[in-house]
Amino acid sequence: MNDDLGQQNEQLSNITSLSGLYENWFLDYASYVILDRAVPHIHDGLKPVQRRILHSLKEMDDGRFNKAANVIGNTMKYHPHGDASIGDAMVQIGQKSLLIDCQGNWGDPVTGDSAAAPRYIEARLSKFALDVVFNPDTTEWQSSYDGRNKEPVTLPVKFPLLLAQGAEGIAVGLATKVMPHNFIELIDASIEILKGNRPDLLPDFPTGGLADCSAYNEGQRGGKIRIRAKIEERDKKTLAITEVPFSTTTGSLIDSVIAANDKGKIRIKKIEDNTAKDVEIIIHLAPGISPDVTIDALYAFTDCEVSISPNTCVIKENKPHFMSVNDILTESTVFTRELLKQELEIRLAELKERIFFSSLLKIFIQNGMYKNPDYESSGNFEAVVKVLNKLFAPFIPQFYRPILPEDFKKLIDKPMSSITRFDVKKADEQMKSLENEIKEVNKHLKHLTEYAIDWFIKLKEKFGKGRERKTELRVFDRVEAAQVALANVKIYLNRADGFVGTALKKDEFVGDCSDLDELIVFREDGKFLVTKVQEKVFVGKDIMHAAIFKKNDERTVYNYIYKDGETGTAFIKRFFVQGITRDKEYDMTKGTKGTKTLYFTHNPNGEAEVVNVQLKPHTKLKKLSFDLDFAEVAIKGRSSQGNVVTKYPVK
Repeated sequence: MNDDLGQQNEQLSNITSLSGLYENWFLDYASYVILDRAVPHIHDGLKPVQRRILHSLKEMDDGRFNKAANVIGNTMKYHPHGDASIGDAMVQIGQKSLLIDCQGNWGDPVTGDSAAAPRYIEARLSKFALDVVFNPDTTEWQSSYDGRNKEPVTLPVKFPLLLAQGAEGIAVGLATKVMPHNFIELIDASIEILKGNRPDLLPDFPTGGLADCSAYNEGQRGGKIRIRAKIEERDKKTLAITEVPFSTTTGSLIDSVIAANDKGKIRIKKIEDNTAKDVEIIIHLAPGISPDVTIDALYAFTDCEVSISPNTCVIKENKPHFMSVNDILTESTVFTRELLKQELEIRLAELKERIFFSSLLKIFIQNGMYKNPDYESSGNFEAVVKVLNKLFAPFIPQFYRPILPEDFKKLIDKPMSSITRFDVKKADEQMKSLENEIKEVNKHLKHLTEYAIDWFIKLKEKFGKGRERKTELRVFDRVEAAQVALANVKIYLNRADGFVGTALKKDEFVGDCSDLDELIVFREDGKFLVTKVQEKVFVGKDIMHAAIFKKNDERTVYNYIYKDGETGTAFIKRFFVQGITRDKEYDMTKGTKGTKTLYFTHNPNGEAEVVNVQLKPHTKLKKLSFDLDFAEVAIKGRSSQGNVVTKYPVK
């Protein structure tokens, strides 16, 4: 009985609760998506699917184009997520025109046209990729997902590839959005870093356009880039869009222009898409419409201006890190220098081995060791090694390392014909050439930074042609949407009932405005408020004035006389309205109960009129009226109490 209970308790202790399973599974899934799918690695700038595609292309490379379908099939040896994701990623790499040479219809990110099916398009590695991305000797390898093959952990990319191509991905709990940068500027910036300077790095978009990167914040979270289409004024009736903002297409931009026209934000007659090799969208303006105002309105209400918030996140040391683009460039440059050092060290070892064996062969032949009776009579390999060790003993100090049995194996495998034709002079020349090359490699290792700078300079000379900056950097003036919006609605008011709006078409007309405007409404009780233009909104009964409100307007002055409800004293004031909160009521008076408005005017240009004040009859008064000039009253803020008109009661 006790044994059964003990066994049952042991089984219960091994059970994991459902919530625990969800927690473990979620963490596993989140880690997998972050590390193995969505976020690029800092060293090669690639996501796993991109890395596997490039590795597969290298594996298949024979200098000729391969069907994309074949590349996708070969990549499936390494990528466990099916052909669709591989095909999409391959098209994205190809459209960036850096790592893959494309043949066929690969689509167009500017127009939004998709690529043809993989069986109809072809690809091969570009010369740039072959020079910069691959080196099996400096690559760290790992087993593929099924253990059948080896794939790179990262590729030994000797260039800031991540910053050149850009990247975008959404993982669990985080996202990455790295902006593309200019090829030539990245190389120049890498050289500056090697010289000990910190460069100023700003994005460059393949679609061109104009960009305001004043708030870029080195690509970190919280930064912002404003990108605009390039718009030309062909004549007074025609505008042409020749470059579109990054992340938009000609189709989506045209749709946004049509939508803005339908809403009355802009007025155009028609729009034409003449895009072929180059972007050309022609906008024909309606009669009487200003091209300059329309350009501002296009930036305010359409996809002719977009904002992008960068969020530079990379995998570093097997964890996601949020970094600045300058820090990423520094890491990439240092990594490139380290790869160049490894390549030099590998080359140095190869050269030493070649000199080692050439010296070994020369001594073997010149000293006639192959004719030695003990050598010729040796019955097995062990005996040969013993004889050769004895014969080479006087020459051991000449070699940089001990002679191994494997070295003797290479000697005795030499055919007799090559031994008899051995040219000592030619061998000496070859060794001299190898020694000179070793000196050069040692020089590069000693001056590694200068060698890395030369590498980047040669890279720019070889591949930089045609990769000049496409995006023009500017600081944009802020376009206030309300200021460039066309008057597309009419405002009406009902003074008695206290309603204003666009739907009150049977009531008093106020004026034309846009649906982005705001209204300022003054009431008889001495209160006013600002509200957004709507179909119908209640603002309080007994409206005495309503108008379109202009923010930060210092020209419009309100002249006002009121009688305080508590003391009966009349006050006069002149004020302008600024710094208000929408839909909040403000008082122009002292706020006492029973306060009454005696006089009010709205003056767009700060006019000051003269009014006649009528007084109530009083025994001490000889005159029952006098003129009062508003020009003698100082203009103050809306909250000022005002000046006393007279100590006597006003009618």
